[in-house]
Amino acid sequence: MDKKLKVGVLGGTGMVGQRFVTLLENHPWFDVVSIAASERSAGVPYAEAVKNRWKIDVPMPEGVKNIVVKNVTDISKIADEVDMVFCAVDMKKDEIKELEEKYARAEIPVISNNSAHRWTDDVPMVVPEVNPDHIKIIEKQRQRLGTKKGFIAVKSNCSLQSYLPPVHALMGFAPEKVLACTYQAISGAGKTFGDWPEIMDNVIPYIGGEEDKSENEPLKIWGKIDGNKIVKAAGPVISAQCYRVPASDGHMAAVYASFKNKPSINEILNCWNEFKGKPQELKLPSAPKKFLTYFEEPDRPQTRLDRNTEKGMGICVGRLREDIIFDYKFVCLSHNTIRGAAGGGILMAELLKAEGYLD
Repeated sequence: MDKKLKVGVLGGTGMVGQRFVTLLENHPWFDVVSIAASERSAGVPYAEAVKNRWKIDVPMPEGVKNIVVKNVTDISKIADEVDMVFCAVDMKKDEIKELEEKYARAEIPVISNNSAHRWTDDVPMVVPEVNPDHIKIIEKQRQRLGTKKGFIAVKSNCSLQSYLPPVHALMGFAPEKVLACTYQAISGAGKTFGDWPEIMDNVIPYIGGEEDKSENEPLKIWGKIDGNKIVKAAGPVISAQCYRVPASDGHMAAVYASFKNKPSINEILNCWNEFKGKPQELKLPSAPKKFLTYFEEPDRPQTRLDRNTEKGMGICVGRLREDIIFDYKFVCLSHNTIRGAAGGGILMAELLKAEGYLD
């Protein structure tokens, strides 16, 4: 890429916004020139806005410390500075929908970590290795919005990033039923142990809205473009339970699956080992070289040991064995604020850039 795109981070003071800022440091294609947040954080340098609120396990990049934070609703000012924005705002869903559409109509591409537009018919919800072709719906969305450049693309919920890719790699065997129990880190709620001492020595068996997202979002990802909308797939049927556990980062999933055409264990392992997606073919900057890593050890993957596999962009799998109710069961792990949030958004932006949607 000859020239870096100038990008903004909306919601840059929150945990996911902070992760965007750190992952974009020295990015070969993107340069953070604008950071926006709520009115209470606006008007001061970024370092001051997040003083005593820095939640990421790496230092704040020097290049962003003196960027004066703007009010996220100052769309015209931000639009004058950037070529695109990453969105991680913490607002009500209807407010987020309105805000993101206003940016798109201002001819600013929006790569969103939010759930507000995940079920908008012509908004692609993309896991780049799984459904890269869904970005083609952007042309239909632009027609609806009346834009030449602006659009919205979203990433899926962080909870399904661990188990959807390993299941997707086995679609050739026609999975029919999937049960996924996710054990989700506190950073998924934007928390650290300092913020949330009640989680210590505790498991909370409920995360609002998470099970519905985990059961239904994969069906849009596996769906097909039909005219001006994405029609969700009929299956496989997914049942999910989601738990909050005392881990800082990393979402684990215990997965059970049955297939119309039951594969052998060796066939499953070969599919996982050989699976590559468009990001690997294009050698995108944030793409893991090996998307799915299988661990032979009986006690792996482990959250603390393995969440940073492939710089947090890889998916870890282990403990594959036959089951007495389903065909097979296995364990998956992903880094929720990297692959599951900011890193997944950046990889989607790289895909969109490589395919000409950010020109």
